[in-house]
Amino acid sequence: MFLLHCFHLFLCVFPLLPSLPPTMFWKFDLHTTSHIDQLLDREDVTLRELMEEDDVLQECKAQNRRLLLFLSQDHCMTELVNLITTEPPADLEEKSRFKFPNIACELLTSDVSLINDKLGGDESLLETLYHFLEQDPPLNPLLASFFSKTIGNLIARKTEQVISFLRKKDGFIDLVLKHIDASAMMDLLLRLISCVEPAPLRQEVLNWLSEEKLIQRLTELIHTGKDEERQSNASQTLCDIIRLSRDQANQMQENVEADPLLAVLESQESVAGLLKTMFEGERSEASIVNGTQVLLTLLETRRSGFKQYGNTSTFILHAIEPHLKDFQQLLLNPPKKSAILTTVGLLEEPLGNARLHVARLVAALLQTSAPSVCQELCKLTTMDQLLDLFFKYSWNNFLHFQVELCVASILNHSVPEERPIPGLQNHEEKPPAGPENQGEAGDCLYIKLFQKCRLVQRILDAWEENDQIQAEGGARRGNMGHLTRMANMVVQNLEKGPVQSQISDLIKELPEDCRGHWESFVDETLRETNRRNTVELVSTHNLHSSSEDDDMESPFPNDLSLQQAFSDYQIQQMTANFVDQFGFNDEEFSEHDENINATFDRIAEINFNLDADDNSANATAFEACCKERIRQFDDAEEEEDIWEEKEINYATQVKSRTRFGVSHTSESSLENGGRERDRGSGSDEEDDSRQSASDPGSLEESKDSTPSTPGNQSATCKLCLLPIFTQPIRQS
Repeated sequence: MFLLHCFHLFLCVFPLLPSLPPTMFWKFDLHTTSHIDQLLDREDVTLRELMEEDDVLQECKAQNRRLLLFLSQDHCMTELVNLITTEPPADLEEKSRFKFPNIACELLTSDVSLINDKLGGDESLLETLYHFLEQDPPLNPLLASFFSKTIGNLIARKTEQVISFLRKKDGFIDLVLKHIDASAMMDLLLRLISCVEPAPLRQEVLNWLSEEKLIQRLTELIHTGKDEERQSNASQTLCDIIRLSRDQANQMQENVEADPLLAVLESQESVAGLLKTMFEGERSEASIVNGTQVLLTLLETRRSGFKQYGNTSTFILHAIEPHLKDFQQLLLNPPKKSAILTTVGLLEEPLGNARLHVARLVAALLQTSAPSVCQELCKLTTMDQLLDLFFKYSWNNFLHFQVELCVASILNHSVPEERPIPGLQNHEEKPPAGPENQGEAGDCLYIKLFQKCRLVQRILDAWEENDQIQAEGGARRGNMGHLTRMANMVVQNLEKGPVQSQISDLIKELPEDCRGHWESFVDETLRETNRRNTVELVSTHNLHSSSEDDDMESPFPNDLSLQQAFSDYQIQQMTANFVDQFGFNDEEFSEHDENINATFDRIAEINFNLDADDNSANATAFEACCKERIRQFDDAEEEEDIWEEKEINYATQVKSRTRFGVSHTSESSLENGGRERDRGSGSDEEDDSRQSASDPGSLEESKDSTPSTPGNQSATCKLCLLPIFTQPIRQS
């Protein structure tokens, strides 16, 4: 606010100042001139000298015309391109080896039209850039990032020229895939897919990449060779293509031609080919993990793109079904891993990334609720194996979360009411509960979860083992939190769920001792665990103030209503709740309340504890106060001497309004410990007078100047703890 006043003062005073020469303002020469301009004044200045300046990049982005003209010269552009594509001498100091290549990359990608035009329009410069890809692998990762950033900037700014140049190169995709172990090459491919505009040109690029068999060749790279970095980047590239293509397809209009790369990726043939490379020949963990990541990306149900391509998801699931037994075999015989030392001791047989990704895939498949997939999983022992791993690796929370998702998906799987569910109470009519008799429906999974997998028994056994370990002084197992949530899932679905009656029947089929143990576990152990895990909000009824007036009755509401009112006050919101708590209404802000007498009306409306006893100390104090010289406010007698001694009468009459929603009737305990006293019929008249009057209250003189009548009353204000005296209101 102070600065605003200063600025306003300056605007008022500035026109009055005499005209001064312009040089007067720059008397002290506060403007700093860049040293680059001084260097450019020299005819023999070199590019390296300019790049030594700290502000060369800033001046370039600021469109320093002289600097841009110098940089866009042929020899300077050639030197800049060579810096980002040529390995610097090894004898240079390490901290300065890549100093100039880094500055050169920043200058070339500074998004200055003059430099972009020069670099994108000169084919010799593009050839120098392209020559970088023709080197033998591995590429210098830092130079590869400089190269990728420069080409990517040209793809976005000089699209037609660069795309035309790259399409003329028959081996461009081959060279990029040869160096796919460098993450910069992965970024280059993604820029070709996502940064090309307009839409027709982008479609041409996608068709060109599809003709080059980009998807098929990336899929092959996931399996071939021993370079795990190459396999990982190939897998990540496919995942990013899926996400980018789906997002762009959702943003495009419906009549736009389909993305050929995405169409290939989501085809049943492509998924089958990916699975074939994963399980044929020698099975490596890297191949299995990277291939599974692509499958998980194809099954991402939370992305809007998956819903749009819902028809193709069927082809994906059909391609995965025949290989579910291969994934289960991975749970039994994973790739061998050596023992590792963990914070809880030596782990002889680690779980491994392969088995963890199998658990992720099974959880994703169950979330699709596809009947054919559920049927196939019901025939296998996949869920049984996952539960075995859940209890075996009690400290692997990544695995615990995936198994919990599997259980939740099975319990939430809806069952058609018209379909008879085998394996329940009617033992005489039901077929055997084996998976071979479940038909094509996937609703047998929850039956198998309670019968074959023995979920309830395993929960009870694991809980008892953990209690015993803790009783012996051991640490609580790491999977107990997930186990608690799984137990709560069973209880919740017993109370309300899509398979409520079926699960209830399955619980009833448990052995009697197990069923009784489960019921006591739910009623006692699980209930107590949930109570401890529940965060209780702090309430104010246990908080006591140290104020001396704690014994006074508070005029405000307590507990939650007081908390809410104070919260409203803190955030300065005049909500309806705020109005209710503190007694304000819209009349508070009406124009007629701006009258100065409104303040005195408020005083007349305060509820007091009154004592009309003539012999009380309050009556004596009131009588003494009446002898004081108090002058009322009266605009009509401003010219009189207010200090002139004269007889003063204190009989007052106040015409009050009903404001702020406050009741005018006061029936409270006596302040001095006296008894409650009936105020008589005059009280009703006073309230009626106050509520019916509409103009501000006024103080008027009365002929009755006797202050010590029985109706005189005194009170103490609870808000300020000061004595306040009032007279009975005389009806006019």
